[in-house]
Amino acid sequence: MSRILFAVALLAAFAGTRALAHHAFAAEYDESKLVTVEGVVAKFEWTNPHAWLYVDAKDEQGSAARWSFEMGSPNGLRRRGWRKEALKAGDRITIDGYRAKDGRSVANARIVTFSDGHTLFGGFQSTPRAPGK
Repeated sequence: MSRILFAVALLAAFAGTRALAHHAFAAEYDESKLVTVEGVVAKFEWTNPHAWLYVDAKDEQGSAARWSFEMGSPNGLRRRGWRKEALKAGDRITIDGYRAKDGRSVANARIVTFSDGHTLFGGFQSTPRAPGK
């Protein structure tokens, strides 16, 4: 009996941690603030619960700026045609997304346009206008 209680407690603790790490689109991003960033991939992290894409670009004043784009989960991205190797440091891309409510250079990815012109949806399922909505 104590093993069952231990297992249930462990699952409950894990589920709570996971719930805190996961958030809804509306909690962090502003649907009315669509941004488009042209730049060079600095890093592409294929991690759970969401992948992250870091892009070096210029800000409105022409100064160097690093943008961080939160993306969907690796499994969700894979279903939309993404692969872990899709982006490498130095690749030129254009990405649009919804800016963070606090104005930082952080956004929820929407469409990533590769240098050859093809595009992939990069957001998570709660992103406005996500495919399949």
